[in-house]
Amino acid sequence: MALHLLKLCVGAESIDDLKDWIERRLAERERAGEPAEHAHVTRMVPRRRDELLAGGSLYWVIKGNVQVRQRLSDIRVFQDSEGVQRCRLVLDPELVPTAWQPRRAFQGWRYLKPEDAPADLGGDVDGFGELPAELRGELAALGLL
Repeated sequence: MALHLLKLCVGAESIDDLKDWIERRLAERERAGEPAEHAHVTRMVPRRRDELLAGGSLYWVIKGNVQVRQRLSDIRVFQDSEGVQRCRLVLDPELVPTAWQPRRAFQGWRYLKPEDAPADLGGDVDGFGELPAELRGELAALGLL
């Protein structure tokens, strides 16, 4: 069974902000002649690599709510220019909106069991996918989503 990761998306105000950032980074990599691959670098290396790569995703917490996920395609350990071990989480650039799930701030990333992961909004679950992001945020803050 696949295992997932949960991470704060610091600096993004919305899913659209995250999408724009990914598109800019991919364009920069292409201009530099590097492979067009999207990755997020973190300091800690997940020990449960095989479970994560068996269909797992990185769920992003934006403005206090899990809002979107990206499928994990690889986990690569490397050393940075200062000799510090880092981890590159290679992600599918496709963003999959999820049902909003409130989360408090935390550092780093956390494992997320499949049964605790929010459902995808594909197919417009109960019509909530069509609501503007601000309204979804207000409804989530009230515990209505």
